[in-house]
Amino acid sequence: MGSMVSYRSNGGTSEGYLAKPAPGGGPGVIVIQEWWGLVEHITALADRFAEAGFVALAPDLYHGRQTTYPDEAVKLLMGLAMDQAAKDIAGAADYLAGLPETTGRIGAVGFCMGGSLALWSATVSGRIVATAGFYPALPWERMAPKWDDYAGKAAIIHCAGADGLSAAEGPRVAKAGIELAGGEVTLYDYPGTAHAFFNDDHPATYDRAASATAWARTLELFRTRL
Repeated sequence: MGSMVSYRSNGGTSEGYLAKPAPGGGPGVIVIQEWWGLVEHITALADRFAEAGFVALAPDLYHGRQTTYPDEAVKLLMGLAMDQAAKDIAGAADYLAGLPETTGRIGAVGFCMGGSLALWSATVSGRIVATAGFYPALPWERMAPKWDDYAGKAAIIHCAGADGLSAAEGPRVAKAGIELAGGEVTLYDYPGTAHAFFNDDHPATYDRAASATAWARTLELFRTRL
């Protein structure tokens, strides 16, 4: 089990849920929330990454707010200031890098809203060198990512069937930008899956088989690149 911590964020302070592996340390991974906020599903994933040997930090991008209602989640998402989110994520990378338990480099993984933010994170922090985006949902115009910063970095994108798989505009734009920058990117399709197929708190969309495959691929990326 992890715990909440405070960390510096570009002159300010942010909070997040930190989980560490039991024996010693490991590479750092930033776990980025869905539009619900820093809910139990995300903290449980941070714990799961810690069990897999990573030092995991899930930043609270809504700063204490969360919801289980879609209408409220939309409002929280629309109210998310991208400049502050960038500071929170970059600050999380700096915090992880400074921990004595952290070895190697920093990765980022996110889901839905967080899937876009995770892919974006490598353009806002030089410390983040590997990213995994699960069914990224935010339009890139909100972030205006500088894909050139992906040179020498790697990304994977898990694409849900309900979103149009890897033919959807969001994954295609990210792939083109990352490859043009000299980065590596792989798009994985999960035919027949709903959006948010990895979230086991939502039985209507959860897909056990696809989740297991996506999890294994994500761990492979981080173990190879961090």
